[in-house]
Amino acid sequence: MTHKTIQPSGWLPAKGYANGMLTRDGVLHIGGQIGWDGDQRFVANDFVGQMRQALANIVAIVEAAGGQASDITRLTWFVTDKREYLARQAEVGRAYREVMGKHFPAMSMVVVAGLVEDAALVEIEATAHIAAAENR
Repeated sequence: MTHKTIQPSGWLPAKGYANGMLTRDGVLHIGGQIGWDGDQRFVANDFVGQMRQALANIVAIVEAAGGQASDITRLTWFVTDKREYLARQAEVGRAYREVMGKHFPAMSMVVVAGLVEDAALVEIEATAHIAAAENR
């Protein structure tokens, strides 16, 4: 097998996609995560709360694959409201550090008209590199 599906224990199954796909060489591709928990319920209605949860989801997927936050090498953010992001940057920074510490991978941000889940204000996808020997 060339890849392994990664699903954190206790999470409801993803429908039509995988939360994470780990390749034999240790590259972990993480599908877009939004501000809901493992039961697919939104934990917050505001941008910062949803962003914190999306990042926590990413870290949970990395940990389920045997890695840690510092293994994350790329984040791509999709946001629905650029103005709110800019207005709340100090809060965004604090929430980011609460989840990711002082680890800052390569990042991109794209402003989008909307996301598939109407209540979602942000979606973040990621790539991580985890030692292959630890995951086979």
